[in-house]
Amino acid sequence: MSKRRLARERTVQFLFQCDLNPPEDLEAVLNHFWDAQWQAERAAAAEKGDVPPGAVADTSFPTAKEAALRLFADGLIRGVVEHRSQVDEQIVKYAKNWDLHRMAVVDRNVLRLAVYEMLFRDDIPPVVSINEAVDIAKKYSTEDSGKFVNGILDRVRKDLLRPARTPKDGE
Repeated sequence: MSKRRLARERTVQFLFQCDLNPPEDLEAVLNHFWDAQWQAERAAAAEKGDVPPGAVADTSFPTAKEAALRLFADGLIRGVVEHRSQVDEQIVKYAKNWDLHRMAVVDRNVLRLAVYEMLFRDDIPPVVSINEAVDIAKKYSTEDSGKFVNGILDRVRKDLLRPARTPKDGE
């Protein structure tokens, strides 16, 4: 699995958590979330014999891979949180006959991430955001979630004023 896919999955997990239990202190909750992630991953690796047992409990110093993953995911998380009202407006606009609060929590947060990327991250081509969102929805939500997410995101993409397959600056 690519680092960016894993970062997006962690982003959706964090957004799901915050959707159900909104944090008072985002920074503290982010730090706790990542500490728990690293601890669980290191414990799983130790169980497989991939790392020395003493390394499992020490989450104070992330590896280079963990730090890179967190850097990308934190940017996505903070972006969705900062632009949530604008992102939610777009979801409601294109989700015909669906109230935001009636959507499955996973689907709602997958959509939030993808719409944020499509509207505010010019470095990510919209089709990448859509493909990633559909795959994550299929993995973590219901059998029909991939189709549901794809339908809404495709409508959003059609109204974008930038190329669907390349970053905005053509990078």
